[in-house]
Amino acid sequence: MAKIEQVRTEMMNALKAGDKEKKNALSLLLSALKNKQIDKMSDLTEEEENQVVYKEIKEAQETIDTTPADRTDIIDECRKRIEVYSEFAPKLMGEDEIRPIIESVLSELGIDKPVPQDKGKIMKALMPKVKGKADGKIVNQLVSSLFA
Repeated sequence: MAKIEQVRTEMMNALKAGDKEKKNALSLLLSALKNKQIDKMSDLTEEEENQVVYKEIKEAQETIDTTPADRTDIIDECRKRIEVYSEFAPKLMGEDEIRPIIESVLSELGIDKPVPQDKGKIMKALMPKVKGKADGKIVNQLVSSLFA
């Protein structure tokens, strides 16, 4: 079942249960998914749907980070949105799962002892393999740790 259908079903369930906050969060996610589908002019792939979900989670987190502490209403709403969106986001790869991919990229590139000048080349080869499956910040940190 496509994420759009899952979100729509969950939104209806939240509406029937009287959970207004969850219904509103799902409504925003559904709109984002539909807008992406309209822009593409065809159905979204699973990876594209996941990108939309991650983008919405990231935007909610940025809102929390930039909102003044006394605006607890906005912060609480964004936390609820992140909680709801996380149900639709696939589990991201952990460091233990990313390291072997980094090692395979290093061997593909023929790099035994990486130096900081190799970072761009490593990231260029690595990111297509982990895009949508791993947090870019963690990948960046792991690659940077190779130079220490």
